[in-house]
Amino acid sequence: MVTSATMASFSLEGQTAVVTGGTRGIGQAVAVSLAESGADIILIQRDHSNTATQKAVEALGRKAIIYTADLSSQNDVKALTPMILKDGHKVNILVNCAGIQRRHPSAEFPDNDWNEVLQVNLTTVFTLCRDFGAHMLSLPVSPTTNRRGTIVNFASLLSFQGGLTVPAYAASKGAVAQLTKALSNEWASKGVNVNAIAPGYIETDMNTALLADANRLRSISERIPAGRWGKPEDFGGTTVYLAARASAYVSGHVLVVDGGWMGR
Repeated sequence: MVTSATMASFSLEGQTAVVTGGTRGIGQAVAVSLAESGADIILIQRDHSNTATQKAVEALGRKAIIYTADLSSQNDVKALTPMILKDGHKVNILVNCAGIQRRHPSAEFPDNDWNEVLQVNLTTVFTLCRDFGAHMLSLPVSPTTNRRGTIVNFASLLSFQGGLTVPAYAASKGAVAQLTKALSNEWASKGVNVNAIAPGYIETDMNTALLADANRLRSISERIPAGRWGKPEDFGGTTVYLAARASAYVSGHVLVVDGGWMGR
């Protein structure tokens, strides 16, 4: 029997979540799920042209505010947290979902693409964790979650495997997994839990090249025990769990959501 206490442990009422990469795909599904659980949402976007997620959140009766930044610009990223806090927001949840991919044979991988992937996928994640983490450490313990704050980073199946023609992405996502553990080591005892989610093969724009390659698509699909690629909505409940009181004793964990791929 599901009790009211159990359901309450998944509530995010009174919480505010910052979400990067929320305009589409996994990030959009995550932002909407957090709002469904009661959180107000701050969306970090490149510009204001895409308001689909904002409208979806507002349709649920939650607040949705867009702040703009180019996540490939360290200056833009460093300015984000002070700007948001100056406007009076108290941030309890940070979800780092934004990421980019560049594909080249490793022997030909351009420096510019390497630097851009590492900036967006790793350095931006660290900067936001550091700055919002410092803010969370200053907050009182929330009666809703029994902690000061929670951070959910998006790692990848390639945090554990090397992939093909994606050395920058694999390096960045391997580092995100280790960064998550390092931050948890310092902050879990202080009321800020830090975890990560590692998606497997998901039907998103980032995997367009794989989905268009019939041979690769077949070889990958045949290896997934669940018998299908993942969908963005497979990550809503997972993120809510890690953001809510239900996961109060979970920190430093990289939760793989891959249809059983890693279990083979």
